Amino acid sequence: MTAWPPTAPTPSSNLLTTRHDRHWPDHRRRHDDETAYREEVRALTSWCQDNNLQLNVSKTKELIVDFRRRQREEHAPLSINGTTVERVNSFRFLGVHISEDLTWTHHTDFITKSARQRLFFLRRLRRLNMDSRLLCRFYRCTIESILTGCITAWYSSCTALNRKALQRVVKAAQHITRTELPSMEDLYTQRCRKKATKIIKDPSHPSYKLFCLLPSGRRIVRRAWDLRISLPMIA
Repeated sequence: MTAWPPTAPTPSSNLLTTRHDRHWPDHRRRHDDETAYREEVRALTSWCQDNNLQLNVSKTKELIVDFRRRQREEHAPLSINGTTVERVNSFRFLGVHISEDLTWTHHTDFITKSARQRLFFLRRLRRLNMDSRLLCRFYRCTIESILTGCITAWYSSCTALNRKALQRVVKAAQHITRTELPSMEDLYTQRCRKKATKIIKDPSHPSYKLFCLLPSGRRIVRRAWDLRISLPMIA
């Protein structure tokens, strides 16, 4: 697929994210002017037609983030090729549920429910006298992988209530396996360290300039907010 847009860059007032046949427009409106936003959608539709691509409007969702205390009027519906785009309160993008209020309650509720459903299989294996090491491996593959999906993007912004709900799943699995399991906070810290280490080793990464490795080789400084992350595992 040819990169979008093929000619002119996207205006600074718009942010359009595209993945396969799902197109998620997110527009930062200024003074209630939606002209640039709708013009961007029309340009996308024309570009797809020129490149022999067909937009699947049934899989296209519109998510509006509006923090104004007083909303003057309802937003006009968006149409593509004469078909109205469905407006949703939350949208699943790359496995993460993004809500219109930019909170992670819906996402944490979803993954907590999915993880608890898989605890049933962990209990059945325990009743079959499965070895603790195999139970832990099953937990990491089927439950921990759900709890930690894209954790570096959303966990730091979770409320205390959301974190407690996630940790209760870990404690339940810990009771079943009878072994010490890493907490959600530890998993989040480990993933952040791993991600930061990967970024500083890849000069082509977009966030490479945001991090700086100190001369000791054990700490990384994030230049934006001067946030220091201890990295004892770096050689």
